[in-house]
Amino acid sequence: MSTLPDPSAFVERFTLFLGFDWASDHHDVVAVDATGRIRLDRSIDDTAEGWSQLRRHLLELAPADAGQVAVAVAVETCNGPAVDRLLEMGCAVYPLNPNAAKQYRSRKSPSGAKSDRLDAWSFADALRTDGHGWKRLLPDDALTQELRLLCRDEVKLIEQRTALVLQLKAALHEYYPAALEAFDEWVSPNAWAFIERFPTPEQLVRSGRRRWEKFLHTHPFSRPEHYARRLEIFARAQEFCGSAAVRSAKSRLALALVAQLQVVEKQVRQYRAAIEERFERHPDRDIFGSLPGAGRKIAPRLLGEMGSIRQRFSDAAALQAYAGTAPLTRESGQRRQVWFRHACNKSLRAAVQFLADLSRAQCVWAQVYYQRKRDQGASHAAALRCLGQRWLKILWKMWQTRTVYDEAFHIRNQTQHGSWVVSLNQEAAC
Repeated sequence: MSTLPDPSAFVERFTLFLGFDWASDHHDVVAVDATGRIRLDRSIDDTAEGWSQLRRHLLELAPADAGQVAVAVAVETCNGPAVDRLLEMGCAVYPLNPNAAKQYRSRKSPSGAKSDRLDAWSFADALRTDGHGWKRLLPDDALTQELRLLCRDEVKLIEQRTALVLQLKAALHEYYPAALEAFDEWVSPNAWAFIERFPTPEQLVRSGRRRWEKFLHTHPFSRPEHYARRLEIFARAQEFCGSAAVRSAKSRLALALVAQLQVVEKQVRQYRAAIEERFERHPDRDIFGSLPGAGRKIAPRLLGEMGSIRQRFSDAAALQAYAGTAPLTRESGQRRQVWFRHACNKSLRAAVQFLADLSRAQCVWAQVYYQRKRDQGASHAAALRCLGQRWLKILWKMWQTRTVYDEAFHIRNQTQHGSWVVSLNQEAAC
């Protein structure tokens, strides 16, 4: 069992313990010394002047070398501009879990009263008394941070694209069902080009077969065998559509949505190029790039979310809990319950889920393991989560030793340790 740091040594390391309750336009800060006496209690504006004032106060109360401060900060988040500015000042930042923050608050206010100042004070005093057992925030290098932010923002853009596609399909359902029948892949720019070229059923029918054929040849689709069927659908496009008023209004909406989709798609491609360029420059690219199924999209996301600081996760179990693949267990007497883990890095959990799913096509053992879980009654998502749990154990070791994935080496390890997956592999091969 690992031992916690000495509480007295932790208290002696810092001059002040700061509780930071952040908001969008102002922040409440309360600082206590090693005895618990309040040394700073104020609210600062989230402006350059407000942060300068906080820096001056901290330098006066807890000066350190090179213009830095000997301050430990407890804050109920692990990222964002406020955390970045605290790190720039030289503060040791200790993120506080919201559930823990609630308990520390009730310790100071059993009545249930709540205020921003009370939160800041409870955070500061909790850091002073319990901070020796907390994990200090270790910021990644600039390249890793940028890669992580780019990947997260790319996902948000993809979600915006999906929302626009759903709105477009809803509009087409009202006035242009023939378009929905003819094309399945509405995330494809080719389908958007169809709406641009033939925005209404009337214009489609009026254009005639020659222009239909020219469009289909100019914009190839993934299923050319449906060519004749599409021509037949185009010919009867006016048989079932909305009224003239609906067609006029909804065609305008469809064109507006297509214009927005084209802009978002362009930005997604630019983000993808930027992510690939930074991923290629990262020293850990070969480790994550060697994962079966990770490819150009998932590997950068995994790298960005795990970061580059090896001591962040002491073992594979810590990484699995952080990624949300490890369940929560609650035991009391003879009662034992297993719960889905909600408090985790959801971006990493999604990336691991994708990795688990995509790896099944390239790793026999991964597909066999997944199928075994399905046969035991697990849902698709649960089976992928279990497979992701195994991948994280492998990935943690690769990450720590800076080695790439080797399928043959992994199979030898499974055989050496008598893994039941090996026997299933052999059964599947027979």
